[in-house]
Amino acid sequence: MKQTYLLTFIGLMVAAAVLICGCTGTTDDPTVTPTPTAPAENIQVKIFHAGSLTGPFEKVKAEFETRYPGTTVLLEPAGSIDCVKKITENGKPADVLASADYYLIPEMMIPDHADWYLTFAKNRMVLTYTDESKYADEITAENWYEVLNRDGVRWGFSDPNSDPCGYRTPMVIQLAESYYGDDQIFETLVSEHSNITVTEADGIYTIHAGDPKPDGAVLTIRPKSVELVQMVQAGGLDYAWEYRSVAVQNDLRYIELPEAIDLSSIDFEKEYATVQIETKKGDSVAIFTGSPIIFGITVPKIAEHPDLGVAFVEMLIDTTGQEILIADGQPPIVPADGYGNVPDVLKPLVEMRS
Repeated sequence: MKQTYLLTFIGLMVAAAVLICGCTGTTDDPTVTPTPTAPAENIQVKIFHAGSLTGPFEKVKAEFETRYPGTTVLLEPAGSIDCVKKITENGKPADVLASADYYLIPEMMIPDHADWYLTFAKNRMVLTYTDESKYADEITAENWYEVLNRDGVRWGFSDPNSDPCGYRTPMVIQLAESYYGDDQIFETLVSEHSNITVTEADGIYTIHAGDPKPDGAVLTIRPKSVELVQMVQAGGLDYAWEYRSVAVQNDLRYIELPEAIDLSSIDFEKEYATVQIETKKGDSVAIFTGSPIIFGITVPKIAEHPDLGVAFVEMLIDTTGQEILIADGQPPIVPADGYGNVPDVLKPLVEMRS
């Protein structure tokens, strides 16, 4: 029987602590999901999450607040690296951390800031545009790299130093060289632009985004992918690299690329791993290796309401969240894969991994 746990809330006017067990009454019917008792005060559940999860998380938030009266879910989207650093470097509490690259959790949070995580969804890189984009009637999965290099075409991607979508974009462009048999694609599209510093050593590209180029620049980098969506919709950019789910949620046209380069398929895991990107932000340096796009989630140790954080994760990986993710163009992993000390309440919905 599916169980849902709430926190114990202590009211100022209550002489004894009241344990909220997640039900208003008892029932002998194991098919009936208990209805939680409303807490005595409004509880704010803080979620730090990748910007690309904003659409589905807004929908899960609405369902969560309905199921748990007296709670307010506060969504705080940002680049996944920045989300993690809010916790690990700035000590900001969050009840849930959701990353567009699951690897950031074991790499940056475990064991000091979390002791478990789940992988819950997949995605793929696409090139988004609108009917008003230059050469919209010509661009295809075979010629996109040539179109992006035409005079006056404006395109962009998010900051590799803050956002997984940002460091995955140059990975796709590198993989395109071998797939299309053109070893100048990366050099032409990325290395030649003055607002991008690119160095290469032993097959690893280091990318540092400088100040944006003046109006009319070919390539633009912005801290968050949502800014690029808005620019494409407003006509400030012709093309932007995004996840397929973001394109679906924002009604953008998009080019679907071959699985061999779009980071979507476990079948090409070895090919993806042949490309690496090094990012630099201040004194922080990190190297990322190409891999299939997999999203991860955890409840940080610093969480103020960890039981409610677990309840949010439970809703996300159960049928409610699965249906939302599918509708928003983001395939869920069913069952979710679990690593570490996964809470018992989640284990019926999770396949444990070593």
